[in-house]
Amino acid sequence: MSFSPRIIAFFLAVLITTVSIVFLSFVPNVSAAMLFVVGVSSFFASFFFVFYTIDILVFREVEQIYKTIQKLKIRDFDISRKTLIRSVNPIKKLNSEISTYVTRKQQEIDELKKMEVFRREFLADVSHELKTPIFAAQGFIHTLLDGAMEDPVILERFLNKAAKSLDGLDALVRDLVTLSQVEKGDLKMHFEKADLKHITEEIFEQLESKAKTRGVTLKIKPKELQSAWVTADKQRISQVITNLVDNAIKYGKENGKIIVEIEEEKKYFQVSIEDDGPGISPEHLSRIFERFYRIDKSRSRETGGTGLGLAIVKHILNAHHSKISVTSKIDKGTRFSFRLPVASESATIKEGVK
Repeated sequence: MSFSPRIIAFFLAVLITTVSIVFLSFVPNVSAAMLFVVGVSSFFASFFFVFYTIDILVFREVEQIYKTIQKLKIRDFDISRKTLIRSVNPIKKLNSEISTYVTRKQQEIDELKKMEVFRREFLADVSHELKTPIFAAQGFIHTLLDGAMEDPVILERFLNKAAKSLDGLDALVRDLVTLSQVEKGDLKMHFEKADLKHITEEIFEQLESKAKTRGVTLKIKPKELQSAWVTADKQRISQVITNLVDNAIKYGKENGKIIVEIEEEKKYFQVSIEDDGPGISPEHLSRIFERFYRIDKSRSRETGGTGLGLAIVKHILNAHHSKISVTSKIDKGTRFSFRLPVASESATIKEGVK
């Protein structure tokens, strides 16, 4: 039943009138006409008194609060005017809704504070990462300008070092642009049928010389796998696997092995990149996908890492509606895994964004 000031006033008036008539009926010499007059008078007096009291002191104030909320354009305030006014206890309902709203906003404020801390840390990291190669290149070039260029050996050596620093800067800027585009959804994903085995073989060819330098063996499992067709952005998934295999080569142990395992699971292919390197300790494991987070900062710079590779991997896979997981044991190795949907026979090329 819907409740409003009129209905509440009506029931209270009936109750008061009934009590009055019953009470007067026990009084001697009271006629039926008197009971009728008292009943009618009690009913209308009680009705209008209760109606205007509730309407003025409760419902009009509640209505005013609701109008104020609407003026503030609080779009996520769920309660409607009709529901509020017809409530048995509109003040209690309004208080409950406002408490829920305040709790939700407090959570948003806490999240914004965390994001602000993250933004400051990110700006500090970016500044530091940009400063390192710039200062290095500056130092080499100014040294040459101060007279060292007269020596051909020093000239070539310092120019090579300056070029290496600038190459690192270029890689950092490109990774920052890619990460920004993927996070904002500006980077379109070109979904099509792609063969994971063929992509992995191409990546192995590209990284073959780097793997040989460290004596690392690259393998695909299972050996009898002929193809693994999935629906994905071929270029971006190639970037994901390249990054994971490259990291395994750089940070794994020398003369070790890296296995890319591709397993079919009903509607998905599970892709795992596993090494037998030193592993990652638990305190680092939960943070390796953060931007600029490095386990061994000095070694990362020596090997040319920008600290953005795994963050880009995570966002690319998110854009594919997939998640990357990682397991690791100290001195046993690390395993990264993700899955992609099996391509249907009638799959067509399409574009999408995160």
